[in-house]
Amino acid sequence: MRDVQSFAGWMGWRARRTGRSGGAGDELGQRGHGGLEGAGEAPPKVRAGRRRRTLTVLPLVALIFYEVSGGPFGIEESVNLAGALPAILGLLILPCVWSIPEALITAELATMFPEDSGYVAWVSAAFGPFWGFQEGFLSWVSGVADNSIYPLILAGNLEVFMPILTHVWATRAFCIVVSVMLTYLNWRGLQVVGSTTVFLTCFMLAPFVVLTIIGIPKIHASNWLDYKPGHLEKNFWDFMNVMFWNLNYWDSVSTLAGEVKDPGTSFPRALSMGVVAVVLGYLVPVLVGVGVMGQENWPDGFFPILGQEVAGDWLKAWIVLAAAASQIGLFEAEMSSDSYQVLGMAERGMLPKRLGVRSRHGTPTIGILLSSSGIAILCFTLHFQSVVDLLNYAYCLAELLEFAAFIYLRVKAPDMPRSYRIPLSTTGVCIMLFPATVLLLYLIVYPWMQLNYVVIGFCVGILLSGSILWALLECARKRGWFEFAKLEAQHNSDADSVDEEEDEHEGLLHSGTDQSEYKALDGVDPLVRAQLFGELENTENVLLEPFL
Repeated sequence: MRDVQSFAGWMGWRARRTGRSGGAGDELGQRGHGGLEGAGEAPPKVRAGRRRRTLTVLPLVALIFYEVSGGPFGIEESVNLAGALPAILGLLILPCVWSIPEALITAELATMFPEDSGYVAWVSAAFGPFWGFQEGFLSWVSGVADNSIYPLILAGNLEVFMPILTHVWATRAFCIVVSVMLTYLNWRGLQVVGSTTVFLTCFMLAPFVVLTIIGIPKIHASNWLDYKPGHLEKNFWDFMNVMFWNLNYWDSVSTLAGEVKDPGTSFPRALSMGVVAVVLGYLVPVLVGVGVMGQENWPDGFFPILGQEVAGDWLKAWIVLAAAASQIGLFEAEMSSDSYQVLGMAERGMLPKRLGVRSRHGTPTIGILLSSSGIAILCFTLHFQSVVDLLNYAYCLAELLEFAAFIYLRVKAPDMPRSYRIPLSTTGVCIMLFPATVLLLYLIVYPWMQLNYVVIGFCVGILLSGSILWALLECARKRGWFEFAKLEAQHNSDADSVDEEEDEHEGLLHSGTDQSEYKALDGVDPLVRAQLFGELENTENVLLEPFL
């Protein structure tokens, strides 16, 4: 009854305030179910710039595809390092060992914490804000390093059309211009980025569909069994790094969870479709390439050569353009993930509030600028393989934290609401994660065994940097140098109801909504209140029928 009374009072007050007829709500108010009490009270504290969720399943699939893969470009080195058979087996085995478990964890935890801080929220809930910050710092550095590669690869793709890009100065100028243009596109909004990546995905995959159809009659299946004796043993760490780089970052999309419509169903669907698209997007072109041309010569840019061999110059040119489109999609997806992570950390009180301010397009302006600045620095200072080695190392450290947080929350908070739950017991998910954990530990420990001082120095430096930066931010918080949101503490199951009540006030109010109107709905059922303010568009309208 309280819901009806509060809702009726709100409708009558809104009509008086706006000069519009309150309809049924006004009539109920006249029957004595409410006037508004406390309308002049201060509105609840809300997260600045909160907006409606706009990202739907199809753009989410495209963003996942580009977060992880972006097509077969980059997988060529695996054939060079180990031969055809190890590369093909790697593309069959590694998704089962790594990609599927990581995607399943992302589906469960992103629906458990549907906010822009993503994996930062997972680790914070399990181990507290310090470790959540370290997770965010490691992931952000890894993401920015990853994104610095794509302008350089794009320049290499376009050399065939723009020979001037063979000059170092021209490549650097090109990278700056492209980075600025793509950063602006990202700033224009996640809907723009989502639509762009859907188009780029279709454009990029189309020539490979044609390549496969024309190339099938020319395939020699016996080539698939070839391998290079001794190469796999000699190059195993490099081979695993390349394979891992091409099949990781499934968790990156979790930092967009606060922008996704109906995350409880959208994430499992999108991640399932993404796994299929990524695996086939690598495996089919590699099978065609090895079947037609063997394993001996797989340079960077192999697939345009394959297109020319199969169908002529027209397919070669199409694949070159597809490669360029792929780099644009990769850049946009990674930029979105990194910048929204910064916004989410600011909303959680880990970074100054200013870093959580949104533009008029709903995008995290300062997060985008920070990410683009890091890209500009890194793309001129590191070699490609060095970037891959370092970003993989940071990512492996972050993934260990995520795995530990997932198991901890399964054990300590089994009843915490999850829209999607991996259909395995806690023992089952531990078994599922065991091979992936072994892989992570191998990639982390191997550089120490080989005394790779570059990677070792990077490891020590990034861990120290994260701890020092946390200490400086805590000092800034205590001394009032910057304004911070309230720091969200470790998950406490006893406080769930309190946290949920606060989140109703802080999370549901989006930009442009009058705060006093929201305050008037304190007694209304949360689903009804969310429907009124457009935050749960998937809620059935029948929920409102008793009140209308």
